[in-house]
Amino acid sequence: MFDIAWQEILVIGIVALIVVGPKELPTLLRTVGKYMGVIKRQAAEFRAQFDEAMRESELDQLRKDVENIKTDAENSFRDVERSVDSEIGSLKRELDDTAHGIGATSNADMHDANGLPMGASDDHTPTPAPVQSAGAAAIAAAAAAAPPDSPAPSSKVNA
Repeated sequence: MFDIAWQEILVIGIVALIVVGPKELPTLLRTVGKYMGVIKRQAAEFRAQFDEAMRESELDQLRKDVENIKTDAENSFRDVERSVDSEIGSLKRELDDTAHGIGATSNADMHDANGLPMGASDDHTPTPAPVQSAGAAAIAAAAAAAPPDSPAPSSKVNA
């Protein structure tokens, strides 16, 4: 802290002995020691308060960082949720459009296993064409769109 050598301390001690005198020198040294202790305690207290203020500012910054991370995560989760909802909605619309397209085909477009139009037979008596429900049409559309190696969807329709 101070750049005082032993020689300078010796000179100060000799001057203090001459000025104060040998009788009052121990009291003077005790008083100087007491004030040095007070100064050291105040310096330590100041340093502790400064360190505490630095820790608090670091904690505040850390809290802000955590809050920002939380907000960013919530926003990204909302974005993912919106995109998933929009994809599900578009798939539902496509499935409904496909189901309505299959149900709207005419009897002339539908053929049986013999290649004859549905509703026609060899004895030329008209037979009614099978009627598909919207659920059965959706299952048929999903089965037609599925890859050949994937399992076929269940034909069970919940009423």
